[in-house]
Amino acid sequence: MRFSTTLAALAGSLLLGLPAAHAQKTYLHCGRLLDMRSAQPQTAMTVVVENGRVVAVQKGYQTGTTSDQVIDLKNKTVLPGLIDCHVHVESHPSKNSFVEGFTMNPPDIAYRALGDASRTLLAGFTTVRDMGGSGVNVSLRNAINRGLVPGPRIFTAGTAISATGGHMDDTDGLSEELMEKMGNHLNLANGPDQCRQAVREQFKRGADVIKIASTGGVLDLSKDGSGPQYSEAEIRAVVETATDLGLKVACHAHGPEGIKRAIRAGVTSIEHGTLMDDEGMALAKKAGTWYVPTIIAGKSVADSARIPNYFPAAVVPKALSIGPKLQGTCGKAYKKGVKIAFGTDAGVYRHGVNALEFRYLVEAGLPPLEALRAATVNAAALLGETDNLGTLEPGKLADVVAVDGDPLQDINTMQRVQFVMKQGVVYKQ
Repeated sequence: MRFSTTLAALAGSLLLGLPAAHAQKTYLHCGRLLDMRSAQPQTAMTVVVENGRVVAVQKGYQTGTTSDQVIDLKNKTVLPGLIDCHVHVESHPSKNSFVEGFTMNPPDIAYRALGDASRTLLAGFTTVRDMGGSGVNVSLRNAINRGLVPGPRIFTAGTAISATGGHMDDTDGLSEELMEKMGNHLNLANGPDQCRQAVREQFKRGADVIKIASTGGVLDLSKDGSGPQYSEAEIRAVVETATDLGLKVACHAHGPEGIKRAIRAGVTSIEHGTLMDDEGMALAKKAGTWYVPTIIAGKSVADSARIPNYFPAAVVPKALSIGPKLQGTCGKAYKKGVKIAFGTDAGVYRHGVNALEFRYLVEAGLPPLEALRAATVNAAALLGETDNLGTLEPGKLADVVAVDGDPLQDINTMQRVQFVMKQGVVYKQ
C-alpha cells in the first residue's frame, strides 16, 4: 500500500509497520539539493531511486516512463538521511525512570521503544547508533531490518560494558540485598581477560559496535562522573578483541584522564568528552579519534536537575556541573581540528527532537555546513558505512530528507523535516 499524505493514514500505516510501495523508479524533483559532496545547494536537480538505492543524480527535472513515480520537492532543500551516532532506543526520559527499571518488563520497553523509533525516523533520522540497553535494542534492530515495524536503521552496542561500580553497573547505589540479587551481569568486566570475554559476549548476542565506559557518568548513582574507571590495558584488551571481531569501540568518557587512556588504547570514538583537555584534543586529532559531543543531553539533564525530585539526589550535582560544559568543549575541539560526528544521547531527552543538536553545534562554533556534515558524511565514516550512507550519489542507499528553506542560512529548519525516505520507502510526505 502507498502511504497517504494525510496524518491519520500515515499514523495508521506506521502503526502496522507497512512500507510504502514505490514505482519501478522514483524521481525526486529537488528545488535545492545539498548532496554533501558540494558546499552549496544545487538548484533544479533530480535524484533517481530504484530498488532502494540512488541510481542517478541529474540536472533539471527529469522523468521516466509512465510507470515511474515523481515526487515534487521543488520548494524544498533535499539532503541525505540524517544519522544520530548516540541514542538509547530503550530509554525514555521521566522522573520515574529509576523506578521503571524495577517495574517494566522487556516487552513493555519494546513497545515504548517502537514508538520512539518511529518518532526518530519521522524527524529525519534514517540511521542511528544505539549506545546500549538490555538487549531489546538488538530485537528492535532485527524487527526493523525485517520490515516488521518502522524505524531508523539501527547499529547497536547491545549492552554496554562497565567496570564493577562503573557507569553501566546497574547495581550502583542499591542496597546490599538488591546488589546480590541483581549481580553477576554479563556486561561487568574487570581486568583485561574479563574485558575480552565481555566483548565476545556482546558479539555473540548480536552487537554491531562495542560500547564501554572509561569514566563515571551523570545519570548513575555513583558520586562522581569524572574519574577514570578502566586502565589503559583494560581498554586496549577491549579494542584488540573488538577489532579481531570486526567491531568498532565507542567509549563513554567525561573526565580528562579516562578520555586520554581511551584514545591511547585505540577506541574509535569518545562519547560526551565533557572535560577533554588540550592534551586529550591533541591526542584525538593525531589518532583520528572521533568525538561525539551530545550537547543536547548535557543541556537537558542540567534543566531536569533543577526540577525538584526529578533525579535521585546523587545525580543532581553531577548533572548541574557536567551538563553545561559540553557545548564549550565541543567548540574548542572543533577549532583544534578534532573530528566531530553528530550524536545526541536521545533517551536522556525525548526522542524525535534530535535535530535541536544542529542549533547547539552552530552555537558552539561549527558552520552550518559542518554541522550538517557531522550528521551525514562524518557520521557515515564513524559507522564505517561510507559506501552506503552520508551523501546523495549513485550507489548509495536512498535515504533522503527534505526541509523548507535553506539550512545553510537557518540551521533551525532542520527541526522541521517535511519529507523522509529510507531506502527508497517514503515514510513522511
